[in-house]
Amino acid sequence: MSAPITAAYAAVLAIFVVALGINVTMHRVKLQVPLGDGDNPQMFRMIRLHGNAAEYIPLAVLLMLIYEVNGGMHMVLYGAGISLVVGRLLQTWGMWSTEIPGFGRGTGQTLTWLAIAVLAVFNLWRLA
Repeated sequence: MSAPITAAYAAVLAIFVVALGINVTMHRVKLQVPLGDGDNPQMFRMIRLHGNAAEYIPLAVLLMLIYEVNGGMHMVLYGAGISLVVGRLLQTWGMWSTEIPGFGRGTGQTLTWLAIAVLAVFNLWRLA
C-alpha cells in the first residue's frame, strides 16, 4: 500500500530539517563554535531550532504514515501536514532572532502539538 500524502509532507519536512542542520553548521563556522553552543545565545537558538524539529517531526510523520496506510481520511492528513509545515515555519521564524517567546514560537509549537495530538487520536479512533 502506498502513502503519497505522507510521502509529500515527509519530503518537505525532511528538507526543512536538513536546512536547519546546515544552518547550525554555518553558524558554527560564523561564530567559531566547534562544539556545543560556546555560551553563545545565537548558537544555542540555532541548535535548538534544529533539535526541536528533529524531536517532533519524526513522530508526526510516523503517525501520518500509520494513519494513511490504515486508510485514514485524506482531509485529516492534509490538515495535519499543513499544520506541521506552517507550525515549523512559524516556530523557526519566532525563534530565529530572539530567545523571548512570542507569537511565532508559541503558535508554531502549538500547531505542531495539535497535529501530533490529532493524528494520535485519529489513529486510536481507527482501532475502535
